[in-house]
Formats: sequence, C-alpha cells, structure tokens
Amino acid sequence: QVQLAESGGGLVQAGGSLRLSCTASGHTFSWYDMGWYRQIPGKEREFVADISGSSGRTYYADSVKGRFTISRDNAKNTVYLQMNSLKPEDTASYYCSCTVGGNAYWGRGTQVTVSS
Repeated sequence: QVQLAESGGGLVQAGGSLRLSCTASGHTFSWYDMGWYRQIPGKEREFVADISGSSGRTYYADSVKGRFTISRDNAKNTVYLQMNSLKPEDTASYYCSCTVGGNAYWGRGTQVTVSS
C-alpha cells in the first residue's frame, strides 16, 4: 500500500520561503516520478512540479518557474518542494502524488498560506 505524507506547510509573508516535504512508503521510491500539486477550495487541483525517478529531470508549471525547486532524496524516500519568493496567489493546499501500477496516490496535503 503506497502512502504519502506531506509536511512543512504554514503561514508566511509574501516574499518568504517554505520547504515542503513528502515522505513515501509502500513502493520502490526511486523508480517512480513524484509530483507536487496544489488546490484552492472550489477550484481544480493544479500541477506545480514533477521530478522523474530515473533521471531526476524536473518539470514546473509556468506560474512557479524560477521560484520553486523540486528535489528528491531516494535514500530517505522523500521529495521536497523549496518555495521561494512566495506570493499570496501561492496560497493553497499542497499535495504530493505518484502513480504506481496505473493507480494515482495522493497524500492528505499541507496548507500553505501567504499573507500580503
């Protein structure tokens, strides 16, 4: 059973930084791509960033390019999202995700609130 647990959210002023972590269990972590998504109540969940399992290649939504950095530590089964220069519009619940065996798995999310 794949399980994902996010942490690191909180309240920060605009221009500040946070680092989110997502620890995974139940699968061979290094094999799989890991992604971060975010969601505001009443809106669809949107893609933020993704990192491949094999090459470590990264992908970012245009809205976060140059400000957010995704990374992973396969020895710790953990993926990170370093968020810098945060803006009020980054306020959302942030979720990590992976797809294993054709099934998408999600954590419970961590709330990020950016005050202006």
